[in-house]
Amino acid sequence: MKTIIRNACIVNEGKCTIADILIANERIERIETSIQVYNDGSYHEINAEGLYLLPGIIDDQVHFREPGLTHKGNIHSESRAAVAGGITSYMEMPNTLPNTLTQELLAEKYLIASTTSIANYSFFMGISQHNLEEALKTDNETVCGITDDGLYFNNDKGILANYPEFLEKLFSRTETLVALHSEDDSIINQNTANYRAKYGEDIPMKFHPVIRSEEACFVATKRILEIAKKHNNRLHVFHVSTAAEANLFENQIAVRDKRITAEACVHHLFFSDQDYQELGANIKWNPAIKSKNNKEGLLSALLDNKLDIIATDHAPHTILEKSGSYFNALSGGPLVQHALPAMLEFVHEGKMSIEKLVEKMCHHVAEIYRIKERGYIREGYYADLVLVDLNHPWKVSRENILYKCQWSPFENQSFQSKIVKTFVNGSIVYENETIKNVNAGKRLLFSKIR
Repeated sequence: MKTIIRNACIVNEGKCTIADILIANERIERIETSIQVYNDGSYHEINAEGLYLLPGIIDDQVHFREPGLTHKGNIHSESRAAVAGGITSYMEMPNTLPNTLTQELLAEKYLIASTTSIANYSFFMGISQHNLEEALKTDNETVCGITDDGLYFNNDKGILANYPEFLEKLFSRTETLVALHSEDDSIINQNTANYRAKYGEDIPMKFHPVIRSEEACFVATKRILEIAKKHNNRLHVFHVSTAAEANLFENQIAVRDKRITAEACVHHLFFSDQDYQELGANIKWNPAIKSKNNKEGLLSALLDNKLDIIATDHAPHTILEKSGSYFNALSGGPLVQHALPAMLEFVHEGKMSIEKLVEKMCHHVAEIYRIKERGYIREGYYADLVLVDLNHPWKVSRENILYKCQWSPFENQSFQSKIVKTFVNGSIVYENETIKNVNAGKRLLFSKIR
């Protein structure tokens, strides 16, 4: 059966236009001011008057925990939460157990998703100093990229940003997009030692952004940018958390022409160090949520295109794993269900237009990764869509949280906008606060040249 969405305010490519959309065979068949069809029962019509229709959100950084860590979440549970939040496509990190460091382990994750994911999917290939040749086998038409995010080097617990000689080797050889976590371990380790000497194991959580400091982020990011520019490779920098880092990036050319791109995450935009007193470990992430000035600087960098996209870094842990002392409480938290409602608050507050939000959460993600036929509302593209009511207040509660870990840093937060329906490849996967447990997701495909 075909679907017609009527009278929606379509937000796409910098404009809001009231029109009808006809969906057929997983794709957008027609977009017209008024679509006339024979009323023969073969069409399902949706009256979207007063609602906004956005391209499905594409999240390029999630940790869905399967295989090996499924007590926290799995591909099915977290993709359910994602579509409830309007996210129709995701790219998942390799720090599962075992770490995704071989092509065989990568293929296993794709096989799991092919039978359990409600949203569209791609999985990063992990890169370490010991699997370079294996990582270089990655097919960049069927895999989003290679990354070190969440992976560590033996017992040194170092990320690639701390190994410039290895990065030189990697960038000189790969034609695949490389995405990196950027913090300087030597600075963090020294700060940790200083605060441990003062507080022992009971370091107050408010010092997390002092330990994982602005300096640690800036120094590492400046280092990796210098290496990437030398080799003119495709580098994407995950979760930029400081204004100083953001100012290192280029905004004079279109995102599709950039060789180096970067993102801000929802938690770094929404929270600040002023929130540690109330939320504690629930907002403990790496890189750390930092000062209000940094939060405002990240938003400014998004608006002037130094930062290109908005992501979640969705990283669920159980409530127990987020408890205890500074060193016992794990870093990361769940976000996919609440990312779009949180960012729509910025629209209500006049901090960002809804057109810019769609650019940063849909269009630019598709451009950076060269995702085929997604990220826009265009005839012939896959019908990944989210219908939003901007004037339907609701509150996050334990009862309406869908993450397997059953908590959220947004618990008790009120949002003004509500997801009404989510479409993945033309199928309604979420409506009326109900998930349709259908295996609607498809593997994302990419242009070879990136």
